[in-house]
Amino acid sequence: MDHTIKDFHHPFKPYDVQFEFMNALYGCIEEGQVGIFESPTDDEEPAWVLEYKKEERLAVARRRQADLEGRLSKIRAKERQQKQRFEDGQPYQKRIKLNSSGHASTSADEEASYLLDDYNSEDEITTNQISSEQSEAGGISAKSFDLLNKLGMIITPVNEAEDLQAIDEPKIFYCSRTHSQLTQFANEVRSVKIPFAVPGVDGPEGSESKTVELLAQIKYLSLGSRKSLCINPKVARLESLPMINERCLELQQPGTSQDDRCPFIPNKENETLVNDFRDHTLAKVRDIEDMAELGKKVGICPYYASRAGIKPTELVALPYPLLLQKTAREALDISLKGHVVIIDEAHNLMDAISNIHSVRISLSQLERSRSQLGVYLQRFRNKLKGKNRVYVTQVVRLIDSLIVYMKDTSAKSKSTDGLVNINGLTAGKGVDQINLYKLVRYLQESKLSRKVDGYNVQQTQKKDIKSGKATSTMPVLTQVQSFLQTLVNPSADGRYFYFRNDGSDPSLKYMLLDPSYHFREIIEEARAVILAGGTMSPMEDYTHHLFPYLSPGRIKTLSCGHVISAENLLALPITKGPTGLDFDFTFEKRTTAGMIDALGTCILRLSQIIPDGLVVFFPSYGYLEQATSRWKAALGNDCSIWNDLAKIKAVFLETKDSVGVEDVLRDYSHAIETGRGGLLLSVIGGKMSEGINFSDKLGRGVVVVGLPFPNIHTAEWKAKLEYIENATVSRGGSAADGKMAGRQFYENACMRAVNQSIGRAIRHQNDYASIIMLDRRYNTLRIQEKLPAWIRKSLLKKEGTKPFSEMMGSITSFFESKMA
Repeated sequence: MDHTIKDFHHPFKPYDVQFEFMNALYGCIEEGQVGIFESPTDDEEPAWVLEYKKEERLAVARRRQADLEGRLSKIRAKERQQKQRFEDGQPYQKRIKLNSSGHASTSADEEASYLLDDYNSEDEITTNQISSEQSEAGGISAKSFDLLNKLGMIITPVNEAEDLQAIDEPKIFYCSRTHSQLTQFANEVRSVKIPFAVPGVDGPEGSESKTVELLAQIKYLSLGSRKSLCINPKVARLESLPMINERCLELQQPGTSQDDRCPFIPNKENETLVNDFRDHTLAKVRDIEDMAELGKKVGICPYYASRAGIKPTELVALPYPLLLQKTAREALDISLKGHVVIIDEAHNLMDAISNIHSVRISLSQLERSRSQLGVYLQRFRNKLKGKNRVYVTQVVRLIDSLIVYMKDTSAKSKSTDGLVNINGLTAGKGVDQINLYKLVRYLQESKLSRKVDGYNVQQTQKKDIKSGKATSTMPVLTQVQSFLQTLVNPSADGRYFYFRNDGSDPSLKYMLLDPSYHFREIIEEARAVILAGGTMSPMEDYTHHLFPYLSPGRIKTLSCGHVISAENLLALPITKGPTGLDFDFTFEKRTTAGMIDALGTCILRLSQIIPDGLVVFFPSYGYLEQATSRWKAALGNDCSIWNDLAKIKAVFLETKDSVGVEDVLRDYSHAIETGRGGLLLSVIGGKMSEGINFSDKLGRGVVVVGLPFPNIHTAEWKAKLEYIENATVSRGGSAADGKMAGRQFYENACMRAVNQSIGRAIRHQNDYASIIMLDRRYNTLRIQEKLPAWIRKSLLKKEGTKPFSEMMGSITSFFESKMA
């Protein structure tokens, strides 16, 4: 392999597969492609990321160095003036809104802030874009102004301050699922040192070098949610993200008293603090916890102040929702045009997009929102005028229609779930006469849900003060509004479902079926988009269902090998149990006593020959509970499989509610460190199967029981497969092609979950482990081809049908060779 293509300044000597990975990714960015990259190692990304930024920085510096310095000098002068004014105590504007009597706002003024502004929509013109001052000052109407503006005949004055801040550095947006993964990425970036060659600068006197080589300081910015960044103790202590969001917005409402307003929100008075925060943020690499601490130290809200650093930064790290939601990007003023987007841990990207744009509401939420609307109307009904009265009444009627539908369905339907016809949701009295598009626009522009939720929270707090008791009021109309907005989505994009479990709150769900529409804008705007992960196989789902409109030449794929040698991994399908019983863990056959006993005996034998830590992944929590209950039962002479397992290794269980996960992992690690050994029984798709690495002794063996196929008989999966079949036919395929595409999608969903679980083992070059797959189907070519390339390389395909004793002999020999 040619290692001279690029010097990525890796903090350590890279492995060959890492060179392959970095060179391929760099080329993908240079060529403006969409890449799908699978690599079982996760420490190479910062090196190629920063190398690309080095090259880009040099190119940009050559093009506009003089102009940039001129702009920066103006910015510095402006900020010095702001700082001086701030230090001199000269307020930019009054911070307390006074009434006509010269006194601070009263509770009546606060209450008035929840009243809806006058609303008119018939002319269909939303003129937030055109201020009345602009049109009136020119002596022309708004329509004429709009026409002249479209023709390019209106020259708007340039705001120099905004122009100075508009320098949008070429940047990389690095996105991952959780804040812990982003923190890990920040730590890796800190370890990379990139030399920045400045052409034309002489070296020290007497030196032969004509170029001074300095370490480049990468401008890095972490973005996060209010829940991660809020520094207002009264808001941060609230129970959930929706409550934090609503309370934060409520504290910014006009008319809020000075005592209640958040003191950390950026404004014209504390603009110098925003600049200080920005400068400190970009001075070194900070993770999300560092950002929160910096906000406390400077005295400014890091959630809002961090936006000032987006344009000048070069590497932005952010969680999925802030990148994948267009509304979130717009709120942060993020433009992806010409930039590079990297999505790590992208194996669940399609599900993440679907979940972000899907909405679920329960009957109790609808009833609570209806009640809260009633409280609001009781107070403000006589003050609502014109269109406000009409539209609020329409919202009430629409919610009533949904409530009636859910109650009727709950009373009549015997099934626990089902597909919902949208016409059934809006069949209430007079609802069919409502223009849903106008109503949704009204909800967005009037901020009705925010005002209603805010007013009800305020009323609840007043009652709490009087009673001396603290109650929790979850804002629900905002959630209901999100559901109502889906009613105007194109019908082909998603479906509505009804869910009812015995004794639980019935609910409605809108599920997005086509993630490609929402991801397309990212693809079309960005210079290059990279989907990366340790277990991206099978990859065809991304090309077929996430960006089916791209030509094959625009897409680049790579599945890297592992840093370990093939001899350090034993991958083995076991098709028969100790008594010769076929391992068939299909839903119909896995629950028999004979199958569960054979599984227990197999795990018992594996526990005896696999040293240190053994992790077993079950297809579901229900099956894990069923198996362990059977194993704990005495089989005779007061003996049980469970007791036998506990004699060999300490046994630990993952629970469905994920409570105490950290405690389980700590105790499991301690048992292994002390030489006792550990057996961890987990679930595919559970907490243990993602984001936790079982390296070295923690995972000498990883066992997968069966294939975790989703329940194909649920309404959701029926709709998914029907959609894929129809989409395949609409693109020119036959009905048979559609059926095959649906089957592939179904199998791929299962295998992505399997691959994510078995990828928990083997984390570095000297590590070694065995991966055991228990089920006869793992011995079929169709399933084996969906495993990652690095596992297929070590897969003992021919041994899958051998007797159980011979299989145990192969595993024993593998570990004896490693411990010799």
